[in-house]
Amino acid sequence: MNELLRRKEAVEKTLAKYRDKPFDWRRGQTCLHMLRFHLRLMGHAPEPLPRVRSAIGARRALNLRGWQDVGDMLDAMLPRIAPAAMLLGDVASFRSDDGFGAITINLGGKVMGWHEDAPGMTALEPVEIAGAWRV
Repeated sequence: MNELLRRKEAVEKTLAKYRDKPFDWRRGQTCLHMLRFHLRLMGHAPEPLPRVRSAIGARRALNLRGWQDVGDMLDAMLPRIAPAAMLLGDVASFRSDDGFGAITINLGGKVMGWHEDAPGMTALEPVEIAGAWRV
């Protein structure tokens, strides 16, 4: 299958699963869960997620592995690239007020993820990208 077509299909399936769903620790509707789902569609075999159902649990899981934020986690999983080199379906992180950072997926001009000003997962303008990774 053509690489761009494979990326497009993975992005469409990830969007179909998470679009408009509110961020919810207990239901597993977080950027980490979205990332894992997307990585599997893209042919990766990510490690199982720790059972994280709160911000406190997420902080514990990051600290246990020596990671300050999701950027450190992504560095351990994927090759880092320049944000300008992102292709459809690649991953970007942004700083967040809670210190975790936020994981998004490149839509080609915009990214999909959660933002406190939106009621559910949505397309966002990629402003101030903290890091980008090739999927």
